[in-house]
Amino acid sequence: MPLSTRSLRLLAATASALALTACAAVGPNFKTPEGPKGPPAGGYAMAGDAVAPGVRLSPDARAAGPWWQAFGSPELDGAIRQALADSPTIAEARAALEKAQADARATRGAQFVQVDANASAERERINLQAFGFSGFPGLPPISNPTLNLYQIGGSVSYDLDLFGGKRRATEQANARADSAARQADAAYLTLSGNMAMQAMRIASLRGQMAAVQEIVADDQRVIDIIRKAEAAGGQAHSAVSGGVAQLAEDQALLPPLQRDLDAARHQMALLAGKSPAEWTAPDFDLAKLTAPAEVPVSLPSQLVRNRPDILAAEADLHAATAAIGVAVANQYPDIKLSAVLTQEAIKPGDMFSAGASAWTLLGGVTAPIFHGGTLKAERRAAEADARISLARYQQTVLRAFVQVSDVLSNLGTDQTAIESLRAAESAAQASATDAQNALRLGGGPMMDVVQAQRTLSRARRAVVEAQGRRYSDLVELYAATAADWRTAAR
Repeated sequence: MPLSTRSLRLLAATASALALTACAAVGPNFKTPEGPKGPPAGGYAMAGDAVAPGVRLSPDARAAGPWWQAFGSPELDGAIRQALADSPTIAEARAALEKAQADARATRGAQFVQVDANASAERERINLQAFGFSGFPGLPPISNPTLNLYQIGGSVSYDLDLFGGKRRATEQANARADSAARQADAAYLTLSGNMAMQAMRIASLRGQMAAVQEIVADDQRVIDIIRKAEAAGGQAHSAVSGGVAQLAEDQALLPPLQRDLDAARHQMALLAGKSPAEWTAPDFDLAKLTAPAEVPVSLPSQLVRNRPDILAAEADLHAATAAIGVAVANQYPDIKLSAVLTQEAIKPGDMFSAGASAWTLLGGVTAPIFHGGTLKAERRAAEADARISLARYQQTVLRAFVQVSDVLSNLGTDQTAIESLRAAESAAQASATDAQNALRLGGGPMMDVVQAQRTLSRARRAVVEAQGRRYSDLVELYAATAADWRTAAR
């Protein structure tokens, strides 16, 4: 084996041994932030908040399958699965994750020995006069020779990373990749939650439209009663005009509802990664949805380990902490080792002869002396950025807890509101029936019928709206507590 090759291998082995004995990486080591400090029961509610029925705090709230299957709707399950497969938002999140992971691998590669090969071929004319050879007296001038030069070789270099700057950079890149993974999780959870919210909105709007259509049918029946009474001489013709006006007023409620329904269906197509012309949202129906009897909710201490946006903020804090180590290491000396082996000859056939070999071994030290305060400023900036990341993490945790508290409080009032509105609907229905019967028998004024119909119309819509709001709150609860979606995404 040629001496030069042995030297290169010896250099690589020596560099690896020195790497193992290098000192610990400078800068602070990352520590997971402390968990939330809450009441002993580990709940979310503020004193005086309404209690959400059917909600159970659990150390492990993971369901057996995707959370939206709790609503018992095959149409919802199919729509969300299609969105998870085809949405550009998910494609973007996946690509961002792949990029972050590739960047992390590239950064990690800089920690290892770097080996490069090179080859060249050149033709050169040498100017002998530049070296003082102009010829001899009495002899013809010496002509400048032209020759070919062939070269092939390789180089090996290694940064000892004595103070761990490259290791901290790798740690930072890995944390950024982890943050990208958590952001991808958040994209999945957000998309599934938004799809379910639009489905509940579609179901609510369709229910409201059905309620209005029932009122319109009742208005038409009242007009028929009035016309019969007019024909019998029991009502003036003006009463018919009042009934027609009420019918037109109730019919005018349908176009805005239809507009909102169309917008919700179009939005659902967008979330599914389709245009409205190529994909039609299912006709969700409140009567076909099943509200789960019990919803397990993670404890606050577990929520911070499950919710993707919190975990992404934690990974960002980790990356910012590692960046401090990079900035600190830049203030210390750096040692680099390198070796170069070259085979060089004028004739290609002579390139691999022993006399054509040349090699260089180099150990270099670079120590910062004066940079105009740049390195210190970069360290202070990294420390400030870590404090920013910590504040963002804390704010993310607080925002998550407030979101869960809000939706739990909303669920606590939803059922009470539905029961009260149903009682009001029953009373309004009885009042409207009595008014219509009185009008039919000639014992009641038309104004009582109109007023009773208006009250009934508002009561029916209010019940449907409250039911839709409760389903939307349940969806938000699942999303806010980072319920499982991974089974469907695999």
